[in-house]
Amino acid sequence: MFNTLNDKIQLLKKATPRRALNSFKVISSFYLSKILAKPIQWGLPLAVAIEPTTACNLGCPECPSGLRSFSRATGNLKKEFYQTVIDQLAKDTFYLTFYFQGEPYINKDFLEMVNYASQKKVYTATSTNAHFLNDENARKTVESGLDRLIISIDGTTQETYENYRRKGSLEKVIEGTKNIVKWKKQLNSKTPHIIFQFLVVKPNEHQIDDVHQLAKELGVNEVKLKTAQVYDYENGNPLIPTIDKYSRYRKNADGTYRIKNSLDNHCWKLWHSCVITWDGGVIPCCFDKDAEYKQGDLKDSSFREIWQGEAYQNFRRQLLNGRDQIEICKNCSEGTKVWG
Repeated sequence: MFNTLNDKIQLLKKATPRRALNSFKVISSFYLSKILAKPIQWGLPLAVAIEPTTACNLGCPECPSGLRSFSRATGNLKKEFYQTVIDQLAKDTFYLTFYFQGEPYINKDFLEMVNYASQKKVYTATSTNAHFLNDENARKTVESGLDRLIISIDGTTQETYENYRRKGSLEKVIEGTKNIVKWKKQLNSKTPHIIFQFLVVKPNEHQIDDVHQLAKELGVNEVKLKTAQVYDYENGNPLIPTIDKYSRYRKNADGTYRIKNSLDNHCWKLWHSCVITWDGGVIPCCFDKDAEYKQGDLKDSSFREIWQGEAYQNFRRQLLNGRDQIEICKNCSEGTKVWG
């Protein structure tokens, strides 16, 4: 049994009266919008994902970064610009994820950015392939105040791991994990909460028990099993798991596949969270990989102006009227469980 209590305590520590009031505004806005079938947004996002970089060292087959298939430019988030964004959000938002596309540690200022948010008592998290967690970076990661570190580990043998994590080394992932665990102990730090994230696909589903065992051996705090988004799923895909509960897709009688979700005409993400790209674009969620549904640019407008502005409200209205008509929603996992 993995211990997650400390992580929950760390999150609760970020609560302030202002953030609590903002949470009430967001939650009430969402439910009232559902009831009235029109967009209402009184608060600011509870959680924000910000993209340190679009660059990546690996070549994962279902990832735009790995496939080098972006229609938008590759670049790194600038520290000074990032600070102006966080200054607008920190008093109301309490959860900040440093990840969208790319490998965060490629941005040389990444851990300074984490520390900046940590100093403002924002809960900070990131997701990494762990190839840059050498001894120095591991120490700096713990010292940065990062609250949660998600390590992608999609196999417990090199052969299985590299089936999805192309160009990756399982040995480096394990070494990086050991470095983080070591520095947590040496610095007597309760953070970061270390999570092994296991993306369940057909080639690795036989190693689910093994990844739990490996996590215990290394001192990892938690394992999360994640369902995989597959772009070409209609006629089947070799990545779709055979274990039904770990698949986002269901096989039809004619042999084709469909997504399990019912795509109801509401989405919690549009009310409580958003993504900010490395160059300042504000987009609805992590399914908009190419920022095709950009609602505004933080180089031109304040965050509040964008979040509560006409374009964002029109997008929420469109979703309430017909979520299945929005392209990024058609392969969405909103409502799909992640198992531990």
